[in-house]
Amino acid sequence: MSKKILLFLLLSFGVFFHLVAQAELDERAMINFRKGLGFNAPDSTFGVNLRLRMQNRVAINLNDDFSLRDIEARVSRLRLRFDGYILSQKITYYIQLSFSRGDQDWDNTHIPNVVRDAMVYYRFNPHFYMGFGQGKLPGNRQRIISSGQQQFFDRSNVNASLTLDRDFGFFGYYSNNFGKLHYNLKGAVSTGDGRNQLKTDKGLMYTGRVEILPLGKFKNDGDFSEGDLEFEEDPRISIAAGYALNQNAMRTRGTTGTELYESRDFTSAFADMILKYRGWALYSEYISRSAEASGITVNPLDSSMIAVATLGQGVNTQLSYCFRNYWEIAARYAVVEPTATLKSINPTDSYYIIGVNRYVKKHLTKFQGFIGLRNQNSNILPPKTLNNFLFVFQVELGI
Repeated sequence: MSKKILLFLLLSFGVFFHLVAQAELDERAMINFRKGLGFNAPDSTFGVNLRLRMQNRVAINLNDDFSLRDIEARVSRLRLRFDGYILSQKITYYIQLSFSRGDQDWDNTHIPNVVRDAMVYYRFNPHFYMGFGQGKLPGNRQRIISSGQQQFFDRSNVNASLTLDRDFGFFGYYSNNFGKLHYNLKGAVSTGDGRNQLKTDKGLMYTGRVEILPLGKFKNDGDFSEGDLEFEEDPRISIAAGYALNQNAMRTRGTTGTELYESRDFTSAFADMILKYRGWALYSEYISRSAEASGITVNPLDSSMIAVATLGQGVNTQLSYCFRNYWEIAARYAVVEPTATLKSINPTDSYYIIGVNRYVKKHLTKFQGFIGLRNQNSNILPPKTLNNFLFVFQVELGI
């Protein structure tokens, strides 16, 4: 009799543990590694994808007589990114956090700007979706392209001086085809004060951008990735233009920079193109920023103190060739010229850079080395020229 009871108990426990294990399996989130580390609920009520990356950089700057000017050795970027959906695939989100000091805009704001992006999106149909929150404005292409998809150690001085950067507001995106021609329309209405502001002024910012792809789409969204790492078999080109109005801006570069003593209405115009074909990639962009009033603002309590808005125009051009073994040679020429009223204050700033990249896992893991020349020419008499040479080595690792 005891053997039958023991057998019954063993069978009962076996069935019980099997049911518990099966229940745990049914409730466990599905995990994938297609892009980063992804988790999806079995009932499809939510999904989250986790990605991270870091850029470690050493840069040596020399004077024109090759004496040491300074050394930069730091974690250039350390990012943590979350994106996914809630309730349905129509409601998605995107969050990006930064942890290195240089990535938090300490020099301008003197606070740790950890939050870079915090966006909620709703997709109405395959062609149209909208976003609400803090994210990149639809400005120049190089700013829209992730820093993790850049082929140089950093974006150009044109972007640094004249980009629209990030802001908080409403964003709209529409994509479609007109025959064989593909086009994208992007727009935003935002505060114009930049990211992580406690309060904003009474002015708003209005931004619009149009992209045309006459030869069809790029592989794997290659129009927003530098270098031709997909080796396009047929030529692919994207041409874009846009415009932005920032009312009552209180920072030297609109959404970035230090504080002005008086507000200004800034207008920005930008145009860019990217061409890829069999490992070759050509990229060029133009940006300008202007204001109706002078770019010089004066402290009303002390007329000797001024704050100068960054007004002017710039052109950045990059040419590269990627070999089939993922070694790449890349060259850049970029120049920023101040507006006429500020030429007595700001020099014309030019960069000439050439570099070699070794892509291990495309842009996710890469080793980069560059040499370059920075040339600064004053726009007043007698003319003065300041040259310095730079040597940069950078490693990027990400998932």
